[in-house]
Amino acid sequence: MTLFRDDGIVLRTQKLGEADRIITLLTRTHGRVRAVARGVRRTKSKFGARLEPFSHVDVQFFARGGELVGRGLPLCTQSETIAAYGSGIVTDYARYTAGTAMLETAERFTDHEGEPAVQQYLLLVGGLRTLAAGEHAPHLILDAFLLRSLAVNGYAPSFDACARCGMPGPNRFFSTAAGGVVCGDCRVPGSVVPSSEAIGLLGALLTGDWATADACEARHVREGSGLVAAYLHWHLERGLRSLRYVEK
Repeated sequence: MTLFRDDGIVLRTQKLGEADRIITLLTRTHGRVRAVARGVRRTKSKFGARLEPFSHVDVQFFARGGELVGRGLPLCTQSETIAAYGSGIVTDYARYTAGTAMLETAERFTDHEGEPAVQQYLLLVGGLRTLAAGEHAPHLILDAFLLRSLAVNGYAPSFDACARCGMPGPNRFFSTAAGGVVCGDCRVPGSVVPSSEAIGLLGALLTGDWATADACEARHVREGSGLVAAYLHWHLERGLRSLRYVEK
């Protein structure tokens, strides 16, 4: 029997029996972890409220053997709140739907339990912190998070140089299969011709140029969100269920 301690973000919860829950977390050291939290659905539970989606927590696990992720689910025996991002997210529909899509994305990109994913973890913590604080429009924060999640997992799109031959931009065609913008010679069937403003917005979101992103017109924001959704769908092979509820 071994005790493990880690901090993580609660991605989702599932009911188990009459009073327990299975908690899925993205942790700093151990990647995605599923654990059983005993009695957290009882009204007298001491730490049940801390183990809700969007919560940033310091958790202690009790597992059999020397590995946290093994043949059986570990027990979550203790939880301390680091940051309750949910309080600034769940009361606003736009923030809640954007945040839910971020949690689902993080879970989809960490499909192997126990595999460290530090960059994805730090990206999720930063994204939820920004979303809860209301620093930018929720849909912009979500698109920035999706683009950067793709990048840290090896699918960074190109919004300037041609994704195939490297020809310096600006290039006018966009192809999800090719990996971003492409030149006229590398254009493939299915390529689209988005506005330069939409491409500029996506480049700004990927690099963190919030002054440019915040000043973008709504029609170009919607166009850019469509490109992000298509690109994400291509690499995940199926879309996010929560993305359909996000306000644009």
